Parts: sequence; structure tokens; C-alpha cells
Amino acid sequence: MRTLCHQKTKNLLVVKANQPGLHQQLRSLPWNNATARRYDRERGHGRNETRVTRVLTVTGLALDFPHAVQAARVTRHRTDTATGKHTRQTVYALTNLTHEQASPQFIGRLARSQWTIENRLHFTRDTAFQEDTSKIRTGRGQENMATLRNQAVNASRKNDYTNIAAGRRHIYYDPFNRLLDLRGIA
Repeated sequence: MRTLCHQKTKNLLVVKANQPGLHQQLRSLPWNNATARRYDRERGHGRNETRVTRVLTVTGLALDFPHAVQAARVTRHRTDTATGKHTRQTVYALTNLTHEQASPQFIGRLARSQWTIENRLHFTRDTAFQEDTSKIRTGRGQENMATLRNQAVNASRKNDYTNIAAGRRHIYYDPFNRLLDLRGIA
């Protein structure tokens, strides 16, 4: 079972649907009773976005997760300004921080930083390297390959490849020279 770390940067655990038991427990919390709320509105990138963060103290709610002090529900409403299409996404999170240590605004920022990591790294690894279809399952193979993929993504960004897949294709055309150039070994 995962526990919350007490490091400053790892005080928030975003609970995804692939953790069905915990996800269901968080969905069934009394969110209508949450008095700690935060609304953030932004316009840009061709969309209007509203994020609603609600926070509950869960120490007395018999939540089956060690060290959890607060639970958060972040609901993101997006409207595409060109098409008018409206989407809604809800994310649940747990933290070991008390309400004095973490306001709904702070928890909302932490959750948003998790989305940034998901979009900049995990989505890139899955689309450019097909990580989810990898057949590597034994030993430390998955972790080692994730490290190598992270290094490839970072080296590509450092060398001004904004599209990682296009950068990979460019390197594949002349792998012996371009790969060394990418690593600065030429």
C-alpha cells in the first residue's frame, strides 16, 4: 500500500481511476459539506477554464489510507472558445498536510503541478516511446527503461526539439552521428 511522503514536494497523492477502491472511497466523501473551497478562472490557449478545489479533513472519516489528513476534489471545467465544447474532469487527491499547512489554493496548485508532470513527461513517454505497450516486465527493467526514456526526452528538449517524436525520427535518419551530437560527444 502506498503512503504519503513527508517531503515538501511529495505531500500530495493524486488518486486515479486505476486505484478503484480508494477512488470510490474518495468519491463517496461528503463533498457538499466541504467549507474549504477555491475557485480559479483562466482564459487562454483557446479555452476558458474554471477549477473548483474542495478540501475535507478526513482524519475522522475512517478513510482506509495511512497518514491522510485531508482529501481534495479538483473539478476542472473547460470550454473551447472556437467550438463551444464543454468538458469536465474531476481529480481526487490526498495529503498529509493539515488545513493550517495547506489551504485549498495551495492544494489546487499542487494538483495542477501534477497535471503538468503528467502532460510533459508521462504523456510524452507514452506517445513518443509507446511506453504503455512495452513488454518489459521483469526485474528492474521497467524502471530502467523509464530512466532511459526520461534521459532521451530531457536531451531532446535541451537540444531544442519541441516535438520529441519528430526529434526521434530526425536522429534515426543518421543515428551514429546525430545521437552523438545530441549527447554532446561529437
